[in-house]
Amino acid sequence: MSTLPLNQGLFFEDFATGQKVNSAGRTITEHDVMTFAGLSGDFNQIHTDAEFARATPFGQRISHGILGLAIASGLAVQTGILGPNVIAFREIGEWKFAKPIFFGDTIHVEMEVSEVKALPRIGGGSVTLAVKLVNQAGEACMKGQWTVLVKSKTA
Repeated sequence: MSTLPLNQGLFFEDFATGQKVNSAGRTITEHDVMTFAGLSGDFNQIHTDAEFARATPFGQRISHGILGLAIASGLAVQTGILGPNVIAFREIGEWKFAKPIFFGDTIHVEMEVSEVKALPRIGGGSVTLAVKLVNQAGEACMKGQWTVLVKSKTA
């Protein structure tokens, strides 16, 4: 799959098992983490207090796991494959937070279509993506499956 403009996106029929697409990268900043803390109300010291975080097994502050998931969603949309033809983000399956995301890490999303299932009653189908959020060292920070409902060309 190639990257498409944001205003397009794939129809259900354009997805096939085994298709792969990677997003561009994005560097996580202190501003990202502090803004998310304010939005979510999660001011846990592991995210916001450098002195506290130094004494943890990570030795430094880490990003909120849910912030990483939210950014992964945005990076996936920016590839152009998940555009206005997506009816709904239906499910996150077996999501694992494998490694921390540190301030300054550059992350990107790697997606592979693992299942497509026609659902004529909704005018499209279900597309399951194996998703990994990967850091600059090539390590998967998070991984799991997302299922989206996608409109058919004939709908």
